[in-house]
Amino acid sequence: MRPLWDIPVGQRPSWWQRRTPPQMLAGSFIVLIVIGTIGLKYLPGICYEGVHLSWLDAWFTATSAVCTTGLIVVDTATTFTPLGQAWLLLLIQSGGIGILTFTTLVITALGGRPSLRQEISAVGTPQDIGFHRINARQLTRHIVLFTFVFEGIGATLLYLHWVPKFGWEGAAWPAVFHAISAFCNAGFSTFSDSLMSFREDILTLMIVCALVISGGLGFLTWEELYLYWRRRSTHRFTLSLHSRLVLTTTVALLILPTPVLIWLEWDTTLRELPQVDKCVNAFFICVNTRTCGFNTVDHGQGSDAANFLLILLMSVGGSPGSMAGGMKTTTLALLLVLAWSRFRGWEVASVWGRSLRKQTTDRAIGLFVIGFIAVTCGILLLSITEAHGSPNGFLSRMFEAVSAFNLVGLSMGLTPHLSPAGRCVVIGLMYLGRVGPLAMAAALAVQARLPGKFRYAYEEVAVG
Repeated sequence: MRPLWDIPVGQRPSWWQRRTPPQMLAGSFIVLIVIGTIGLKYLPGICYEGVHLSWLDAWFTATSAVCTTGLIVVDTATTFTPLGQAWLLLLIQSGGIGILTFTTLVITALGGRPSLRQEISAVGTPQDIGFHRINARQLTRHIVLFTFVFEGIGATLLYLHWVPKFGWEGAAWPAVFHAISAFCNAGFSTFSDSLMSFREDILTLMIVCALVISGGLGFLTWEELYLYWRRRSTHRFTLSLHSRLVLTTTVALLILPTPVLIWLEWDTTLRELPQVDKCVNAFFICVNTRTCGFNTVDHGQGSDAANFLLILLMSVGGSPGSMAGGMKTTTLALLLVLAWSRFRGWEVASVWGRSLRKQTTDRAIGLFVIGFIAVTCGILLLSITEAHGSPNGFLSRMFEAVSAFNLVGLSMGLTPHLSPAGRCVVIGLMYLGRVGPLAMAAALAVQARLPGKFRYAYEEVAVG
């Protein structure tokens, strides 16, 4: 590739053409956050009369909404009017689907052909989306279709179930808001206590769980499930290793921790609930630690063991190409497969009769290391900035940092008490958690340049 300065001025690509997909992705979220912050600060009718939102609080709230995190420093129910809540919902939806996906959809609808750069920015690299199996433009359209179908079904079910409680008119807005917030794995609520008042309402909790899980599976997996269902009679389409790992890991992370959490919290946060509701709430908590911040219990009153278990669950997150954040289920699965293969003495990591490329496992290791470093730095910074004002000591700061980076939105009660410096740290963690892993994955997926004519000599390093 010729250096830019060697190309005649008239033939040089524009500034926009020189942007890489990771840069476009990171920039789109910055633009959304800036627009959201200005809107929360200046749009008329956003806040209730007498409520004044500072620039830092507006920035924090906009970042939390765009990054679909759910951490709040002001009460959504008492601070924002229905118009303000609708503005938050627009930010959540835009950040969840992705502004570049909307752009690609519009270009396609107008009869244009999105460039490969736009397709990569919207739905991932050809390797990520299985280009030989799934059409990129079709997937882009289906992303929006799946989103509105799931959100529409969820909103309808919540509305019909909440009508006896809130009335025909009163149930409409909360149902729509919570359906979108749940599917986008945002965790924002129009109720001051989140969903704590519904802790004994099994149907509400199960509807929300279904929406959170659906939004966290990933659109590639949903597209493959859709194609598998359409071609089930001919058996001409099988699920990829990616989708099988996503489904298996998701089920394991939802089922296995639930009885452990029931045991740990039986006599603490769940002690006042009937036995059936204890089990349902424990499952609900396990689901919502997958990057969605709805809560039915006060985690600040939970045991240290239970909260540390939640930290471990929060660290995994959702699946690639989903509304959720975090390390991703496939990253965890690949690390486990790699470790098991090395334990068995296999040179190549393999699972279910398929071998994994070294570039893929190296990418998983790189993402894990980068994420671990980011979270560790976040914990250190919060330990410095919140040394004298954090409830529950060090564990609450660790909980907060992991929750912010993995876009979970749960808190042990530290968020409203964060200092200005602490709020800036959490804002940075939320942005890195949303853009960082995606941008890193896109950058690491780029094909390596052709090797040079020489290499340095090999030398062994002891590992152990």
